[in-house]
Amino acid sequence: GKRLWTLLTSMFMHADILHLAGNMLYLYIFGDNVEDAFGKFKYIIFYLLCGFGASFIHISSIAISLPSIRELNLQIPAVGASGAISGVLGAYMILYPHARIKTLVISWFITIVTIPAYYYIGIWFIYQFIMGIYSLTGLFSNVAFWAHIGGFLTGVVIVKVWKIKPKRRRLVYYYIPVEYY
Repeated sequence: GKRLWTLLTSMFMHADILHLAGNMLYLYIFGDNVEDAFGKFKYIIFYLLCGFGASFIHISSIAISLPSIRELNLQIPAVGASGAISGVLGAYMILYPHARIKTLVISWFITIVTIPAYYYIGIWFIYQFIMGIYSLTGLFSNVAFWAHIGGFLTGVVIVKVWKIKPKRRRLVYYYIPVEYY
């Protein structure tokens, strides 16, 4: 009760410059088209609601995790915009599923592939879900996977409930690095 305001302020704090840069990269790539679909004011409300949804699911996941994991997670502050930005990804996948995303793949060779948004974001979501399950059972991580899942699902639900329709997408070519070993 005394620190409810941290649910808002945590969305604007980051652990380090790489944490901030990663979040801003995703917001830069996906956020403008989603903002166009919502309009500026609705987008701000949407973004904050996704952040709150992310926090709610994250807190709920801590409550149902194993006791030993729960104690560790309670010691780590929840910071970052990734829960809210995950909501932007959820909205983008619903609004622009066939948008093409150029992705830099780092493997034995460095190559660029162009894939549909539903494929890229779908793989991202599956990874978050698998890691979220592991985090409940003993895999310790300082990444709030359930916040990502909660933000994503909040974004999907809001697009559906508010009946947001896609606007004409601006043509963008960004490179999202993906590493494979």
